[in-house]
Amino acid sequence: MSGSLDPHPSAPPAATHLDGLNESQLEAVETTEGPVLVLAGAGTGKTRVLISRLSHILLEGKARPMEMLAVTFTNKAAREMKDRVAGLLGRPVEGWWIGTFHALSARILRSHAEAVGLRPNFTILDTDDQERLLKQLLEAEDIDLKKWPPRVVLGVIQRWKDRGLTPDKVTDAEGSEVADGKALVLYAQYQERLKTLNAVDFGDLLLLALELFQDNAEVLDRYQRQFRYILVDEYQDTNVAQYLWLRLLARSHSNLCCVGDDDQSIYSWRGAEVGNILRFESDFPGARIVRLERNYRSTPHILGAASGLIANNQGRLGKTLWTEVNEGEKVRVRGVWDGAEEARLVGDEIEALHAKDHLLDEMAVLVRAGFQTREFEERLITLGVPYRIIGGPRFYERMEIRDAIAYFRIIVQPSDDLAFERIVNVPRRGLGAATLQTVHRLARAEGIPLTQAVRRLIETDEIRPRARGSLARLMVDFERWRSLLDTMPHAELAGLMLDESGYTEMWKNHKSIEAPGRLDNLRELVVALAEFDTMGGFLEHVSLVMENDDQTIDDKVNLMTLHGAKGLEFETVFLPGWEEGLFPYQRALDEEGEKGLEEERRLAYVGLTRARHRAIISFAASRRIYNQWQSALPSRFIDELPADCVDHTTEPGLYGGQGGGEDRSWRRRQRAVPHAIPLADATWLAPPSGGDENLATGQRVFHQKFGYGRIVAIDGDKAEIDFEKAGHKKVMTSFVTQA
Repeated sequence: MSGSLDPHPSAPPAATHLDGLNESQLEAVETTEGPVLVLAGAGTGKTRVLISRLSHILLEGKARPMEMLAVTFTNKAAREMKDRVAGLLGRPVEGWWIGTFHALSARILRSHAEAVGLRPNFTILDTDDQERLLKQLLEAEDIDLKKWPPRVVLGVIQRWKDRGLTPDKVTDAEGSEVADGKALVLYAQYQERLKTLNAVDFGDLLLLALELFQDNAEVLDRYQRQFRYILVDEYQDTNVAQYLWLRLLARSHSNLCCVGDDDQSIYSWRGAEVGNILRFESDFPGARIVRLERNYRSTPHILGAASGLIANNQGRLGKTLWTEVNEGEKVRVRGVWDGAEEARLVGDEIEALHAKDHLLDEMAVLVRAGFQTREFEERLITLGVPYRIIGGPRFYERMEIRDAIAYFRIIVQPSDDLAFERIVNVPRRGLGAATLQTVHRLARAEGIPLTQAVRRLIETDEIRPRARGSLARLMVDFERWRSLLDTMPHAELAGLMLDESGYTEMWKNHKSIEAPGRLDNLRELVVALAEFDTMGGFLEHVSLVMENDDQTIDDKVNLMTLHGAKGLEFETVFLPGWEEGLFPYQRALDEEGEKGLEEERRLAYVGLTRARHRAIISFAASRRIYNQWQSALPSRFIDELPADCVDHTTEPGLYGGQGGGEDRSWRRRQRAVPHAIPLADATWLAPPSGGDENLATGQRVFHQKFGYGRIVAIDGDKAEIDFEKAGHKKVMTSFVTQA
C-alpha cells in the first residue's frame, strides 16, 4: 500500500477485490466517505459490490474489522457475506458485525439489557410462545378468540413495532379498530408481561434497540464512534423501525452506504417502506447516487421489456438496465382461451425445452397468487414432469385444502376416522378433549367408526348437552350432504358443504394476512372438483397426486409466487395469469389505489428480470370460478411492454381476433368484454352471468370462450352455435351475448 512503513517493501499484492469491476461498480466501492446510495438494478452484481466495498475499506486501512457494520435481511445473506469476505481476505470473520437487523440488535441489547429493563440472559420468544401469552391476555379481557384470534392481534402489534411505535405512541384511533377497542391495553399488558418473563419478541429487538439509543446518549455515542462505516443490503425493504435505527447510528459521520433497488420494493404488506430509499437524498444531504445499470443476467429484449414496463411508475428514482450479451429471443406473450389451456401451453413448452437438454431446474413458473399453482401441478403430473413448490406446500398439501378434502372424504366414506378427527372441531364447535376422548373410547371398545360412536352417544347423557347438540347437528349435516351426492353436481355440493359447515365463514372472518389466499385456494379446489365425474373420482385422483413425488430426483421445474422468486434467477421463466383482477391483483388496487398498482408493477418487473434467456407471459380470456366461466381482460402490464421487445400470439378467435403474429385485437373489445371478477372477492356461490334473454335462431353472437358464431338452434337455456373458429358447439345461453 502507498505510504507503507514496511522496512522491507515488496511488490504490492494484486487488488483482487477490485478485479473485474465495471466503472459504476468501482465507483460504488471506492466512494467510501459520506452517504452513498447504490441503486443496483436486477442482475447488476450488487452482492459483489457489497463484498468488494467492505474488503476495500479494510484493506485500505480506513477501518478495523470491528469498526464495520454490515446489515443484511436474511441469515443466509449474512452467511454468504461472511464466507465471501473471509475468502477474499484470507482470514476468519467470526465476531465481526455482519448480520441481520435483528441479530445485530440482539447482540447490542445483550450488552445493555439493564438499560431497557431486562437481564442479559433474556429469552427471544418464538411465534407459538407469543401467541400463547397473548391468548392469556385476551381471555383475561374477555375478548372473543374466534373474532380476534391471538395471531391476528399479535400481527397488529408487530406492525406497530415495525413502525417504531411503543404503546404510548399508538393513536387511540388506531387502537379502537382492534380487539373490541382494547388493542392498546393489550399491547401495554403484553409488553409488561414480556419484561416480567425477561423475554422479548422479534419486534422488540429493533424497538428496544431504538429505545436504548434514544434514551441513552452515551450508549448511542459509543456505537456511533465504533461503527465508522455502515453497509446495508436490500435497503428498499427496510421498515420504519429499521430506518430509524440506521439513521441514529449513522448520524455522527454519515458514512452510510445503502444498496437497493426501488424498482424491486415488493414487500409493503410486510412493513417495507419504499419511501425510505426514495427519500435517501433528502435524509442524507450531499448523498452520492451510484447507479448499477449493466446487467449480467438477462438478454436485451428481456431488459427492454422490464425497463419499459417499470418506466410507467412515478414513484422511482430511475435507471435503465443494459447488457452486452446477444439479443436472444423476444419476450413472448401468449393469449389462450382458459386456465386449462394455459397449463397445457406451459407444460408443452417445458417438455419441448427439456427434450433439447434444457434442465428442468433452470425453468420456473412464477404466479401472482398461490392458488394458481394447482392447474400447473396437475398438468406436470399428467406429463410425468417432476416439479417442486418453492416457499410453500404443494396445492393439495395446504392446510385449508386438507381440511376441505377431509369433509369430502367423510361424506363419501362415513367410516373414515382420520378425516372425521381432522374436521370434527374445525371450525370450532365447542368440543373439548373430554368429549372427543369419550367418542374414541366407545369406538375402540365396540370396534366401530367414530361417526357411528357419535350417533350412539348423542342418544345418551354421557357427554355434556352443549357438545351433544353440536355433534348431533354435525351428524344431521353429514346425512343431508350425503343424500345430495347423487342429485346435486358434486362441485356445487362441495361449495354448499364448506359454506354450511362454517368453514368458509371461518376464513372470511379470520383477519390474518393469509386468510384471503386460503379462500382463493378453496375456490380453486371447487374448480378442480368440477373437472371430475364424481366426488369419489376426485378423491382418488388426489390420493394418486399426493403419492406422485419422487424425492430422489433433483432436476425439477420450480413453481413459486412472484414474491418468493425475488433474488433468484432461471434460464427460462413462465409468467402466467397476466389478467386484470389477477395481475395486477384487484385487492391491491382496491386497498392501496395508485400505490398498490405501482407495487404490482414492481412485482411484474421482478418476475421478468428473473429470466436469463427466455420469458414467456400468458393470459387467459376466461377462468372458471366456482364452475362459472368469468371473462377476463389481459393485464394492463402487457400493453405497457415495448412492442419491439415482445412477440404477441393469441389463439384464433380470442377476443374476436384472427390469432397469430402481432394480434392485439382484444384492445378494441376492452369495453365490450366485462372485467374479470377478482378471485379474492368473488362470491362463493357465484350465480350464472345472465347472458342475453333476446337470443334467436340465426343471430350472430359472441361467446366468452369460443368467440363469434351464429345460432343454429335454441332449447331452453342451451343453444347450438356454429362458431367461426371453434366449429359447432352446444353451450349455455348465459355465456352468450349478441354480437
